[in-house]
Amino acid sequence: MALLPHLTPTPVKPAVTRNHCQIFGSVYLERNPIYKNTASHVVYLGEEEAFANMVVYRENNKLFADGTAIWFITPNKAFADHILYVTEQRYQADFTVHFTDVRSFATCRD
Repeated sequence: MALLPHLTPTPVKPAVTRNHCQIFGSVYLERNPIYKNTASHVVYLGEEEAFANMVVYRENNKLFADGTAIWFITPNKAFADHILYVTEQRYQADFTVHFTDVRSFATCRD
């Protein structure tokens, strides 16, 4: 007995995971809650490096923001590779970010 195609159950696809470690390049930090849904991630900017999921180096040149946790903060949303919504509440964030002044300290922690 063959099953008809319209009666065959469709396979369940796994949920798409958004890996924050793949964020680099030009980044726009959205702070207006009206545009929260247009952001790919919600981040909390923390002061403590020890508790951050990502230690980010802020690059001054977009061309050199080419590695994990190396961001060029763009003032224009239209030129951003990634749009991140900044929250003031740590529990609402997908991950936490701490900015460092040393490029070699930039890292992503899972």
